[in-house]
Amino acid sequence: MTSILGISAFFHDSAACILKDGEIIAAAQEERFSRKKHDARYPYNAIEFVLKYANLRLNEVDKIVFFEKPFLKFERLLETYVAFAPKGFTSFAKAMPIWLKEKLFQKNLLFNKLKAHDKDYKSDHNIFFSDHHLSHAASAFFPSPFKEAIVLTADGVGEWATTTVAVGKGNDLEIKKEIHFPHSLGLLYSAFTYYTGFKVNSGEYKLMGLAPYGNPIYEERIKQLIDIKDDGTFRLDQKYFNYATGLTMTNDKFDNLFGQKPRNPKNDKITQFHMDIAASIQKVTEEIMINLSKSIRNEYGIKNLCLAGGVALNCVANGKILREKIFDNIWVQPAAGDAGGSLGAALALWHIEDGNKRIINSGDDMKGSYLGTEFSQKEIEEELKYLGAHYEILKYEDLIEKTAEFLSNEKAIGWFQGRMEFGPRALGGRSILGDPRSDKMQKNLNLKVKYRESFRPFAPSILREDLSDWFNINVDSPYMLLVAEVNSNKKIEMNEEQKKLFGIDKLNIKRSEIPAVTHVDYSARIQTVTKETNKPYYDLISKFKEKTGCPVIVNTSFNVRGEPIVNSPTDAFNCFMGTELDYLVIGNCILEKSKQDPNLKKDYTKEFELD
Repeated sequence: MTSILGISAFFHDSAACILKDGEIIAAAQEERFSRKKHDARYPYNAIEFVLKYANLRLNEVDKIVFFEKPFLKFERLLETYVAFAPKGFTSFAKAMPIWLKEKLFQKNLLFNKLKAHDKDYKSDHNIFFSDHHLSHAASAFFPSPFKEAIVLTADGVGEWATTTVAVGKGNDLEIKKEIHFPHSLGLLYSAFTYYTGFKVNSGEYKLMGLAPYGNPIYEERIKQLIDIKDDGTFRLDQKYFNYATGLTMTNDKFDNLFGQKPRNPKNDKITQFHMDIAASIQKVTEEIMINLSKSIRNEYGIKNLCLAGGVALNCVANGKILREKIFDNIWVQPAAGDAGGSLGAALALWHIEDGNKRIINSGDDMKGSYLGTEFSQKEIEEELKYLGAHYEILKYEDLIEKTAEFLSNEKAIGWFQGRMEFGPRALGGRSILGDPRSDKMQKNLNLKVKYRESFRPFAPSILREDLSDWFNINVDSPYMLLVAEVNSNKKIEMNEEQKKLFGIDKLNIKRSEIPAVTHVDYSARIQTVTKETNKPYYDLISKFKEKTGCPVIVNTSFNVRGEPIVNSPTDAFNCFMGTELDYLVIGNCILEKSKQDPNLKKDYTKEFELD
């Protein structure tokens, strides 16, 4: 049996995965273990976990592969500094010592780090390097259910590429076209993330969530920054940006074009201006992705599309591509960002380099993305006892019955079952759940449980068989990466007075029968749930439907703002005691907040640095 360890690290979202004969056995991000969001360090804990789960010592692993090529990345940095000289010397002077000391000689660095896992690991002959965008493309194509597909990858930047088109057939995958740095859709979106006062590389989804509150009135001004061709290819006018050589994303010229300085998140409130900016950049992003999709569909004549790279997490744009019916089928890698690069690098090595044949699964090969840690009932009880928790142990049927009852009474529930998810979305393994019919649930969960901005939308988890009765979509969306509208018969139309409201004032209007998961534009980021991928979660939603007639529940990640999703029972208990969650359901245990020792309560508002 051949085993491959895939690693991504040193930029953001470090991760590790392991394959056995091409099968994905385990994958996880380092942040879940280190409790540092988007942790970019060498993923020591994630590697320890995947090795243990696969029952392997490092010395027994056949091949190890890193997700990008450091020499090519260094070439890009050097050439960029030369092209923009003398501008950018400060950032050049900061970057070079780290590159010369560590990053350039990554094989040596990796070998030294890997030795810490196993004293018998003595040679670096089995360390390989993949191309950044090939890793992304492989992570999307090889686990997909398609024999052939076009793979569109868009992100900030890899070595040189920022956007690539690849064609996958069987176990072959070849990059056909590239757009190179500094022209980047991911960096353009990140520039507006920075400008509206959110954190680059983590706040992009906030910008997307803010967009429906605004009007795209700055679309034409944005198009002064970016020259978009009919086929969706583009070039950015660098005189407005600082990211190529500076320490910020945008510059004074950018500020003058839009008429304001970047928002300071500590002092400046979000205003209608920021909502309109968000709406405008979202619209331009969608236009580019749709035009790119149309042109590659026409050029290659292949009916299936796979998406990867950070831009593929823009589920609103994905939903628009789906609605345009450009492709017959779309599949998005759930760990579309850099974490998924660890998986893609391993798959590329197995299929492309080693020539191993693909076995195509009718669903996909991601196992619902439940690829992380899991804990036995015994381990859960031991941790809870050690923490001083008060819990009740129930039979499975009673656990499902009781949890559904709590949900129907508008209780907020921490749900910890089975394996942890790989990727940025909680999918019913490490989730906070609520009643979507409640018009207070969105605000309460945001402010009292997640400690985050009130405008942030929540996702519905829905039984797959009920999907088209509630939403204007009828395709699988197991990874919460497609947005669709609530069906008109479930909508509550706004009256004339309500239609006149602006921005955040729209938040409190009940817009559908499931207001907690209906965004201000009547859209929702959907997760379809089946018995095959997650039986406990499916059974819970089925029981909730039996009680209420509603086959939908609110699903958000089990964490507070700035905290990585919980990994262990201890993480779950700490989050439970640091928030206003009513119940924690973990394995076969139910914990009620009112029965816990009040001395165990934590001040969670200051526990994590805000994202």
